[in-house]
Amino acid sequence: MTTTFTLLHPGAMGAKVGGEATRAGTRVLYVPTGRGPASLQRAREAGLEPAESLESALAASDFVLSVCPPHAAEDVAHEVLAHPFRGVYVEANAISPDRTRRIAAACAERGVPMLDGSIVGGPPGPGSAPRLYLSGDGEQVARVAGAFKDTQVVARPLDAEIGAASALKMAYASFQKSARVLAAVSHALAAHHGVADELAREAGSLTSNILAQTDQLPSVAARAWRWAPELEEIAATLRTAGLPPEMAEGAATVLGQWAGDKDRFDLPLEEVLAHLRTEG
Repeated sequence: MTTTFTLLHPGAMGAKVGGEATRAGTRVLYVPTGRGPASLQRAREAGLEPAESLESALAASDFVLSVCPPHAAEDVAHEVLAHPFRGVYVEANAISPDRTRRIAAACAERGVPMLDGSIVGGPPGPGSAPRLYLSGDGEQVARVAGAFKDTQVVARPLDAEIGAASALKMAYASFQKSARVLAAVSHALAAHHGVADELAREAGSLTSNILAQTDQLPSVAARAWRWAPELEEIAATLRTAGLPPEMAEGAATVLGQWAGDKDRFDLPLEEVLAHLRTEG
């Protein structure tokens, strides 16, 4: 029996994710009403099937996959829940665990099962295979994961409650997105002072995968007392150049959480991370 799902808001990521499912034999519906020319073109290229209305799409679907801008996630969920729907709602947006749980509560009020999903990585394509993490009811997770079997969307079930997949996305994106912004600020500062080429040369020599190097974090905490003043100098330099100093100031504030770890290079990672908590 063919699995059918409705893809909500087929943007650049969503359309390609849906396209992978179609190549695996899943019927993927979308609602063209109100979509712009670019969205419609993406949906056609991905092989998605247009539906007359959201109501007709939901009536034919085993599950809904919501991939939309984060700010719209709750509105989109309530739009779906305003219609009769007997399938599973998969919330796969980059939103906080608390927001995910609010959507889950709204689904529960209407008797609609919900799974928490998060997509990590770029859109599927040559050299790109994003991971779709899923948490919630194990049987429903397996059903949804099956729609992406042997595709470039790698479904990764989590043996965890609603909120876990969203938390993973927030943890990953807090580094990945912030790192891109930091890179832009760094290059803007170098350009302002005429040393852009030199910064690019130094950047090319970097070999570290910082997010993977958790063994280095105790050392960072032990040296935070020296790093914080340097970040304050960086903030001052950015301010003078007319560039945003807030990320440098924020980093200096975070380093202050490790004020009591000065020169304690032997602290276990768990303790170092615990010291970052801003509440008891």
